[in-house]
Amino acid sequence: MQLVVMRDRHHPARQVDVCEVAARAVVSLLDDPRSAEGGRWFAAVQHWNDNRIRKLVRRADGKRWTDVQLLDGITVSQHGIEGFGPAAVRVFAPAPARPLPKALDKLQVSGTHFPDEGLSANSDAIVTIEINPNLEITSGKAAAQCGHAAQLARQMMPPEALAAWRADGFRVSVRTAGHQQWDEAVRPVSIVDSGFTELDGPTETTRAYWRG
Repeated sequence: MQLVVMRDRHHPARQVDVCEVAARAVVSLLDDPRSAEGGRWFAAVQHWNDNRIRKLVRRADGKRWTDVQLLDGITVSQHGIEGFGPAAVRVFAPAPARPLPKALDKLQVSGTHFPDEGLSANSDAIVTIEINPNLEITSGKAAAQCGHAAQLARQMMPPEALAAWRADGFRVSVRTAGHQQWDEAVRPVSIVDSGFTELDGPTETTRAYWRG
């Protein structure tokens, strides 16, 4: 699954907002009627779910961001706090890594960083995603891991909680867990990255839980 993050060099979004929007974008696509049986994304999503649910986060600005809006997908955005730009992510139905549309293929994957400043503005969100405090990873990697956590939360939560989350636009609150909390808390969703990029071997990266 390809995700493209909007990057404004002069007025960048915060990392926490990018991670939250990435999570919302993933769930929005999976919950979309086009991903359900009979929809045009159904076969691709089903095949991807049955195999390795890899996500790649790319970045785009200016015309390149405009160009990817012409590709079939979903864009999700949210306002930033004062002093920072809005966060926006466009997500696409899963597809083979090659060949890619030219507008996607030219976008960079590695080295995506956004300012790691402040806390989530979504403290009242139904779903909370916690990032492992012991990791040093790029914003792009963190966004992908938050997308994994949100995806599994959608799959695991009871129907009543999912309906409430859907009505709330799939907002999430992303936070870096405290060290003691990370060591002691048990959450219903735990994401272990395989270690193909940035991390050395299998590593627990994110957790998620929900209200209701």
